[in-house]
This record gives sequence, C-alpha cells and structure tokens, in this order.
Amino acid sequence: MRPSAFGLLAAVFGAFLVTPLPAHHSFSAEYDSKRQVTLKGIVTKVEWMNPHVYFYLDVKDDSGDNITNWALEMGPPNGLERSGWTRNTIKVGDEVIVEATLAKDNSKQANARSVTMASTGKKLGAASSERANPQQ
Repeated sequence: MRPSAFGLLAAVFGAFLVTPLPAHHSFSAEYDSKRQVTLKGIVTKVEWMNPHVYFYLDVKDDSGDNITNWALEMGPPNGLERSGWTRNTIKVGDEVIVEATLAKDNSKQANARSVTMASTGKKLGAASSERANPQQ
C-alpha cells in the first residue's frame, strides 16, 4: 500500500473511532417498573428509527384545561414490525391509549408497554425492554 493511501485509510478509520455514538441504557437505568401510568391523548410526532421508536402524545389533565406533551419510548423498529406494526400504524393526529412505565427522573417520558388505537380498540404490544418480572 502506498504511503498516501495508507494515510487516507488511517484518517477515515480514525474518524469512525472518535465519532460519538448514542448511548443505549438498560430499562432499569431510566424507568421505574413500580410506577405505571395509562395515558390517553393525541399523537403529535412519530420518530421511527433505531435504536428505539419514539412517539409524542398531547395529554390533557383531569380538568381538561392543561395539555402536556409526553415522550413515549417503544422497542426497536424490527421488534415492532414482528409484533404487527408498520411505520403507518400510528400517525400524527391519532388518538391512542398507552400503558407505560414512568421515567425515574420524573420527566414527562415513559416506556410504552402497549398502545391501543382509540378509534378501533386495536391493542398492540410496544416491544418494550421491560421484563415481565423485573429484578431490581
């Protein structure tokens, strides 16, 4: 290999080594399996990408006066597809009911366990990484 080609190859390889990668944390590092919630609201955004699919939900409080936007994490796209999901299963504007586990940091974020379409009653699993019997 010529010196200039070797230098170029080394530079490209080095760039991959220093590029930050998104952190992937375990379920128990982010969510409290003892804090369950059911949320009903309108989908405002869907991010269908690895390593996890996220969607965002506008949820009205009990009085109906205040709306809070929640971030809901699901499993990876391939896990959802194996459960019957497609990129178009939920869309902006859909009303859904989500059974989820709250974030430990008390933010408006949760890990979805199931999503029910309010219009049809169809319930789908969310490919959550929460174990059925979490050990903490």
